[in-house]
Amino acid sequence: MVKLHSCFYFFFFIYPVVISSSSATTTTKLGSVKNNPSLLDDNNNDDESALEIADLEQRVEDYNAKWIASAPSHGKACTHRRLICLPLSEKFNPPMGGFSHDHVQTGDKMSLPRNYWTAIEKTKAEVPWLMKVERIPGGGWTKKRFDPSKYLVSPKEDNESDDDEEEEEDDDDEEEDGSNKSRTVKKITNPLYLPGTLNAAVGSLLDCRAPSNYCFLPWWMMRGLGLHPRDVVDVTLIEDVPPGSMARLRPHSSEFAKDISNPQAVLETELKHYSSLTKGAVIAMDYNNKRYWFDIVDLRSSPHNEKCDMVKVQDCDLSTDFLPARDTLKKKRRQDE
Repeated sequence: MVKLHSCFYFFFFIYPVVISSSSATTTTKLGSVKNNPSLLDDNNNDDESALEIADLEQRVEDYNAKWIASAPSHGKACTHRRLICLPLSEKFNPPMGGFSHDHVQTGDKMSLPRNYWTAIEKTKAEVPWLMKVERIPGGGWTKKRFDPSKYLVSPKEDNESDDDEEEEEDDDDEEEDGSNKSRTVKKITNPLYLPGTLNAAVGSLLDCRAPSNYCFLPWWMMRGLGLHPRDVVDVTLIEDVPPGSMARLRPHSSEFAKDISNPQAVLETELKHYSSLTKGAVIAMDYNNKRYWFDIVDLRSSPHNEKCDMVKVQDCDLSTDFLPARDTLKKKRRQDE
């Protein structure tokens, strides 16, 4: 048990050089277009993409304006927004000494617009300030969920079998920065482990510096919700998440127990970077420069130990329990066959 608490200077003698350079560049570009008509197509594609983004931003703005106009109070109007989501990057890493420093991808914190801070002030919400992120069914707000067979994953190691790698690395070694350097594509065959099955997830506030109508989510949350960058989600400040009493987790790799002398203590310490947990999510934790993944299999709330889909972790006496690791179960199934 652990208590998880901006003078520009212009010189006239430069102008002839600039103009000459610009003219040469223009001539080169025109010549390139003549020789490569496909360049015009690329420009058209960029224009179409910009128009699509502008249209999406306007739709989101219109929805939020209607919500604000119909809300019973200013405080209530600030608690909910429809937002365009993008993945968090290390640029959001808090400065050294901050609680979530170096835990941008191994925590449940998200960057939201300023209105959520206003909502917290107006509603006098108690910590932890939890936000519910929901997929929007229909209406063209979100694309089709990720096709896991197209996921880019790290190359397999030579000392592991094809069967083990096919399942384990597809799920576990996805990098959070979206980089596809030195990777191969492999197919996940077990539907039990396909990502993107959640319809809602809960997380907490990292900061309120996201632009209006945008939010930035940790990669594991976008993956769990099956979201693409610039999909649209509903984000709502909620205060009815029960405190957790127990969390049952399944490691993706049995190496977690082998690499760490006291895995229970390490897990409970790392869970401090999560203010909440969502059943069915796949969360990440770092230890000794190595990343480990866990399925959230079961959650119980206090005081009656009831099953629930979301629980608070911060300031709760939460006990944790390990289930057999994924790779262990797979090896056992093969032996039984």
